[in-house]
Amino acid sequence: MKFLVLYVSRTGKTRKMAEWIAEGLRFAGHEAEAMPLPKFKDIEALAGYDGVLLGSPTYHKDMLPVFKNWLFKAARVGLEGKFGGAFGSHTHSGEAPTVLHETMEHVFKMNMLDLGPFKMEERVVDTDEGMRACQQFGRSFGERAGG
Repeated sequence: MKFLVLYVSRTGKTRKMAEWIAEGLRFAGHEAEAMPLPKFKDIEALAGYDGVLLGSPTYHKDMLPVFKNWLFKAARVGLEGKFGGAFGSHTHSGEAPTVLHETMEHVFKMNMLDLGPFKMEERVVDTDEGMRACQQFGRSFGERAGG
């Protein structure tokens, strides 16, 4: 299966999470690509993926504004039934992954695999524990998606 791990990152923490999550997906035997949202130009290309994982840090108790604008465009692509996951880093509150997860599940009607949103405090991201947790999230996601 082929997965896209699409993210925005202000400090590099959510980028690291995305890269390790993609690595975990590969550990589960899938093809996975981590890409920053600004480099993903062709919204129609989403149709070529079996699943999409979206990541944003929490900023003022919400996802970054660039992601909100992108979600309106992505809603037109038809992601219903595709596998979906949400993740992000935060310093104190962590709402962005939950908002992304709920949008993917309830608006896009994606298959969220009962994993819930994956949140990580920024202070943990750069640790071995943070790396392993991200890889495990990706691996668990990939194993639940099957092959």
